[in-house]
Amino acid sequence: MARYLVTGGAGFIGSNLVRALAQAGERVRVVDDLSTGYWENLGELRGDSRVECITADIRDAAAMAAACRGVEVVFHEAALGSVPRSIETPVSSDSVNTNGTVTVLDAARHAGVRRVLFAASSAAYGDTPTLPKHEAMPTSPLSPYAVTKVAGELYMKVFASLYGIETLSLRYFNVFGPNQRPDGAYAAAIPRFVWAALHDEELTIYGDGEQTRDFCFVDNAVSANLLGASSPKKLTGEIVNIAGSRRVSLNALIVELGKVLGGPPKSRNDPPRAGDVRHSLADVELARELIGYEPKVRWEDGLPSTVDYLRGLSRSRGNA
Repeated sequence: MARYLVTGGAGFIGSNLVRALAQAGERVRVVDDLSTGYWENLGELRGDSRVECITADIRDAAAMAAACRGVEVVFHEAALGSVPRSIETPVSSDSVNTNGTVTVLDAARHAGVRRVLFAASSAAYGDTPTLPKHEAMPTSPLSPYAVTKVAGELYMKVFASLYGIETLSLRYFNVFGPNQRPDGAYAAAIPRFVWAALHDEELTIYGDGEQTRDFCFVDNAVSANLLGASSPKKLTGEIVNIAGSRRVSLNALIVELGKVLGGPPKSRNDPPRAGDVRHSLADVELARELIGYEPKVRWEDGLPSTVDYLRGLSRSRGNA
């Protein structure tokens, strides 16, 4: 019987989390509908007796009830990500991210799950000029995606207060690393930049490139989840920032990327995108106090393994 359930476990952060749990000797159940995830992200773990893989939609109440059975902790990573995607398709983003989250929470409480950790987002803060962002600030979502993540946080608090299930929302800031795909119009900045550079294409920068981001290597996000799951404190719907707690402009990021790639990539500037924030930086003190979180891997130290992953993906597709 699995002790842990990871929704979205074939996706980017989820697959890295599943790997960490399995390497720690834990039994893990994984649910993913494969709309944006890939079982290949789990590699050899698919044949591991400790890892149970289920293809299902988190909005399917019966499937989630079965997935939560016997589980102690749920890591709810499943979502339709991307601000631009949500602007194009707000109904589907709301359905998966909001309805899906309620369905997961309801299945968890009926199954007697002790604790649920939720993949929240720094998009909740919007474009407020105050830096660094701290959890006491009012939310100001600029996109349907951001609204769904704020709704998820509120549901986490309500389920904790009404039903006694322990919950914690982790507000991720620009997580990147291996298993993050570069494909399509909704790809995140770092994999999109690396993929373009590997194929000698122009990197597209939306705006002047002086916007800043608090990039967080995926190992930091995985660590935060493991700390949240094992914390002896009673969790009652708290929200904490999970980030590198350092900011860098996209222009400076591209310079650093050039060092890893062995030469400066080509780039061009396009108009800014609707819903994008200008500057982002997290205060992680609350996460430090509540669960002992420390961002141990600097964003620049995470670039080489990210490049290696994307280079390998390119070779597997016969592109390089």
